[in-house]
Amino acid sequence: MNASDASLPIAIAGASGRMGRMLIEAVLQSGDCRLAGALDVAASPALGQDAAAFLGRSSAVAITSDVRQGLSGARVLIDFTRPEGTLAHLAVCRELGVAAVVGTTGLSPTQKAEVAAHAVHIPVVMAPNMSVGVNVVFKLLDVAARALAQGYDIEIIEAHHRHKVDAPSGTALRMGEVVAAALGRDLAQCAVYAREGVTGERDPSTIGFAAIRGGDIVGDHTVLFAGTGERIEITHRSASRANYAQGSLRAARFIAGQKNGLFDMHDVLGLR
Repeated sequence: MNASDASLPIAIAGASGRMGRMLIEAVLQSGDCRLAGALDVAASPALGQDAAAFLGRSSAVAITSDVRQGLSGARVLIDFTRPEGTLAHLAVCRELGVAAVVGTTGLSPTQKAEVAAHAVHIPVVMAPNMSVGVNVVFKLLDVAARALAQGYDIEIIEAHHRHKVDAPSGTALRMGEVVAAALGRDLAQCAVYAREGVTGERDPSTIGFAAIRGGDIVGDHTVLFAGTGERIEITHRSASRANYAQGSLRAARFIAGQKNGLFDMHDVLGLR
C-alpha cells in the first residue's frame, strides 16, 4: 500500500466558495488526507475546472455538480454550503456509505432532524463552528453560566462579513444554547433577537442577541455577563478561515473511524 492509498479520501462541497477553497487547500497541505472529490452547484462557472486551479496547481480532481460522481471515491464529505444543498448531499452520502462533516448553518429544527435521521445510517459530525478554539469557548461558557446564574444579564454579540446570509450566526445560537442549558432554560423561550422602540426594562431571564454584518469580518463572538459593578466577557475572534478548515480535518479523521451516529466537536475533541 502506498502513501496515497493510506491517506483519507475527502470530498469538498461548495468547492469554489471561500470556505470550500480553504478546505481544499488544507486537504492538499495535509500529510494524511487527499482530495477525492469537489462539488459545486450546477450554475457554478467553476464546473469542469481543476479544484486546485485557484492555487496555481493541479489536483487531478475536477469540480462537478454530479453528487454521486463527486462522492464516488470519497470516504468523508466536508460540507459548508446551504441547508437544502447539505441535505441533498447527505441523502447521497447515505446511499453510498460516505461519512459527513457538516458545518452548514441556518438549518431549521426540521432540517436538523433530517440530518439526525441520516446519521442513523452513516456517521455525521455536525457543528455550527469547527474551530477548536470556539469549541473550547463553548466549554468555558458552560462553566461561567453555572457560576454566574444569579445577578448577571447575558448578551451575545456576533459580527460577520457582509455576505453571510443567516443571523444570528450558528455559532452565536450554539453559544446561547450552551448558556441556556447550563441555566436550566429553553433558549426558544428566553431568547431576544431584536430590540426597538420602548422595550421596557430588561427581563433578567432573557438571553439577548445582536448581529453585526459588514466588510470582510471572518467571525467575532462575545458572550457578555453583565452584573452590578462588573462585566465578564468571553470572546473569540477569527482572523482566518484556516482554523475552521483545520478543525474540519480533525472532525473528518474522527468520523472516518465511526460506523454511524450523530456527533459534534465535543466528541471530536474529547470535551464531553
